[in-house]
Amino acid sequence: MFKGEHGPLIKFLVVGVVLYLSWYSLYELVLKPHTTIDEVVVENLVWFTEGSLHTMGFELWTPQPNDAANKVGIAGTPQPITIGAPCDGIILLVLFIIFIVSFPGPWKHKAWYLPLGILLIHCINVLRITALAIIMRYQPEKFQFNHDYTFTILVYAFVFLLWYIWVSRFSPLAKSRHA
Repeated sequence: MFKGEHGPLIKFLVVGVVLYLSWYSLYELVLKPHTTIDEVVVENLVWFTEGSLHTMGFELWTPQPNDAANKVGIAGTPQPITIGAPCDGIILLVLFIIFIVSFPGPWKHKAWYLPLGILLIHCINVLRITALAIIMRYQPEKFQFNHDYTFTILVYAFVFLLWYIWVSRFSPLAKSRHA
């Protein structure tokens, strides 16, 4: 079905689009309305961010009884950071998974590269939120810019780096270049 010079590329694109549309439908129709997937990931991010801030010696923001569980910050901060579903990194994880699954390469490598990539992307997100909490504490006027641009670019660049490593080291394209 996917023959010719551009067959592998077309197959990659078709499989990627089908997987993305399947994920999007599953997320919007089942996971988002009927599970707590976003809340679980956000709680995990808050927990690890608080742990990293505490390890660095910061006193943590203390939530009030009516505060949502999706907030994290440093004591003395004008306001804590609210982590919402768009910032929980799930879409980045899904895009990473779809790319690796769709792109040619041996499943024996995909079996370890996917969990490692997911873990690394989640850790980068924790570091991003930790840095944003520090920015919010000391330079709150720079928070929005760093949230919208600096860390968005850095996190997406990291995911692209993971994709590049996959393509250059584990895909058939890497093997054909070295032959």
